[in-house]
Amino acid sequence: MLQKEYVDAFSSVNERPVDDISLEFFYKPHTLTLFAVSIASVLYTAFVRNENNVQANIWAGICCVVFFFLIISVLAFPNGPFTRPHPALWRIVFGMSVLYLLSLIFLLFQSYSTVYDIMYWYDPKLRSFHIDMDKEYAVNCSDISVARIWSYLDVFAWGHFLGWTFKAILFRHAGLLWAISIMWEITEIAFAHLLPNFLECWWDSIILDVLVCNGFGIWCGLKICKALEMREYKWVSIRDISSTSGKIKRAILQFTPVQWTPVRWLDPTCTYMRFFALAQLVVFWQISELNTFFLKHIFEMPPSHPLVIARLCLVGVIVAPSVSIIFM
Repeated sequence: MLQKEYVDAFSSVNERPVDDISLEFFYKPHTLTLFAVSIASVLYTAFVRNENNVQANIWAGICCVVFFFLIISVLAFPNGPFTRPHPALWRIVFGMSVLYLLSLIFLLFQSYSTVYDIMYWYDPKLRSFHIDMDKEYAVNCSDISVARIWSYLDVFAWGHFLGWTFKAILFRHAGLLWAISIMWEITEIAFAHLLPNFLECWWDSIILDVLVCNGFGIWCGLKICKALEMREYKWVSIRDISSTSGKIKRAILQFTPVQWTPVRWLDPTCTYMRFFALAQLVVFWQISELNTFFLKHIFEMPPSHPLVIARLCLVGVIVAPSVSIIFM
């Protein structure tokens, strides 16, 4: 009996079926059609494009490999636990995580200079960038004015706010979120002697980061969680809706959760192993984010560089589903 329950639980996570399918066309396998269209597109692109630029040829080949790998991911990988808006999207996310892992393994066997050469091939402008050219935040900390505080509310402040909003939607526990937020500021202080980007004025670290950006993001995220928790989930097939506005509203709601289960991370009856697992979650989350800043510092990339942003987005997209699967 226990083995059957384990198999059923694994199946629900690894290959969750889609209930109440409205448009059957989007949920039937179209393997041959997809392969035919993909091969035709690749062949057309390969034979009509200009082949005189060697760098463009290599880049086009890499993009084609990634494209076909993601196509195979859609066809062969399991659904996973998420079905909205479509399982194919989460199969692509799984494929991206595999590609990311393979790229890290490849870089692990390269020398420091080789990795630099690869980065310079991707973006030759990185040759002229040095980490000391980055914006300094810990300068004249006694000069506190509205104009200066406003200048600090740049794109990274919005990144703080949106990041913590999504973290709140993922974790759904105010205590855990505030613990991670405060511990991250302590982590910045501990590694400020190694990473100049971590040097900040006290009011920037405590007020702008912890209280304003992180705190407001946590508050907004938990409000969204509360609204989703209180909502009544009664799904109707799009074919059963007569009005055009109703059909459009149902199509938009396809991008919302099928249901919302409240999570009680630290229930009074939970075991010590659950508390230990949550402690591990906090530690590994800090290490994952810290690793991004170390890589950016070691290979000297500006924070706004596409490689840094892409890695942050990719880690967020990959880690969030993994955390929700393991700990929920």
